[in-house]
Amino acid sequence: MPRKYGPACWEFLWRETTHEGKRVRRTAVIGTVEQLPTRELAMGAANGLRMYANQIRSREPEQHISVGDLIDHYIQTELSDQDSWHSLATKLVYREFLTRWIRPHWAQVDIRGVRTVAVDQWMRDLQRGDGKPLADATKAKIRNLMSVLFNHAIRYEWLEQGKNPITFVRQSAKRKRTPEVLETHEIQNLLRQLRSCFRLTVLLDVTTGLRRSELFALRWSDVDFRNLVVNVGRSIYLGKIGNCKTETSRRPLPLDIRVAAELWLWKESCRYAKPNDWIFASPRSPGTIAVLARCSTEKDHSPSSIGSGYYKDYRMAYVSTFLLDAAHCERRKCESGPGVDETCHQPLHA
Repeated sequence: MPRKYGPACWEFLWRETTHEGKRVRRTAVIGTVEQLPTRELAMGAANGLRMYANQIRSREPEQHISVGDLIDHYIQTELSDQDSWHSLATKLVYREFLTRWIRPHWAQVDIRGVRTVAVDQWMRDLQRGDGKPLADATKAKIRNLMSVLFNHAIRYEWLEQGKNPITFVRQSAKRKRTPEVLETHEIQNLLRQLRSCFRLTVLLDVTTGLRRSELFALRWSDVDFRNLVVNVGRSIYLGKIGNCKTETSRRPLPLDIRVAAELWLWKESCRYAKPNDWIFASPRSPGTIAVLARCSTEKDHSPSSIGSGYYKDYRMAYVSTFLLDAAHCERRKCESGPGVDETCHQPLHA
C-alpha cells in the first residue's frame, strides 16, 4: 500500500461482525516494504493478526489451526514490545526457543494432532549444533514453553480445558555436573585484583545474591544506609529497564555494615551520587545509563583473577564458605525472620 509520506507498507484487511450485527472492515499495518521486502515475509508477519481475526471461527472443532499459527499468535499477543507481562530477557529467550527448536519441527502440525508420546520422543532426540545431546535443563525449558504455548490455545478456547498434550511429557531438569562455587580464597584473590568499582560489584553480589540484571539496576535511592537495607525494585537488560524476575526478588535485602561502608566510600568518590543516579553508572553518559552487565563481568572480572579456566557465577558464591564462615556469621547479630537462613541469618534471595 503506497503512502503519501514514507515507504509503502503492507496492510492486513478483514471484516468482523459488531454486536449490532453489522459487518465492519478493519485494517492493521503489518510493516513497511523495507522491513518486509517480500510477500512471504508479510504473510508470515500477518499470521498473528489472522488468528486474532478468526478467533471465533477457530473455536470450531473442524477448524485447522497449526502450531505455527499458534506460535505467531502467541508472539503477537504475549511477546510484543507493548506487553508488560514478561521481562525483556524472557521475551528474547522465548522467541529464540520458539524459532530455533519448536517451529521447525511442529509448525505444520495441527494443534489437535500433537501427541504426548511424539513430543516425548522428539525431545529425547534433540541435539546441539555440534551433534551432542541437548542439556536436560534446556530440554526442560523447551518442554515448559510448549506447555505455555498450548495453555495459550486453551485460554483462547481453541483447545478444550484439560487437553494440553504437554502435561504428561516427562523431562528431567537434573544437572549433569555440580555447579562450581567460588571458595573463600578465590573470592579474596579476585577482590584483591579488581579496581574499586568492580571490586564493589563482586562484593555486593556475593553478599546479597542479586542477579546481574538487578545488581546493575540499583540506584543510590535504593540503598538505606541508616537501616542497612537494599531495596530491589527493578532490573536492566540490554539497556532497557524492567521488572524483577520474581516477586520474591523484590524483597528488601539486609546489607552488611562493611559492604555498606564500601558503598559509602564509592558514593563519596564517584561522579554520580544523586539519589536517582545509577550506583554503577556508565562513564560514557552523565549518570543516566547504567554500565552494561555483560561488559563489566566479562572484561573486568576476568577468569584469571580467580585462577580458573572459565567464569564462575557470583550468585553461587552467595552460599559459599565466604558467607558460611563461622566468624563472619558470629559477627552478624541480626534477628532471624521468615525466609532466613539459620546458618548465617541472611535472607536467601530467590
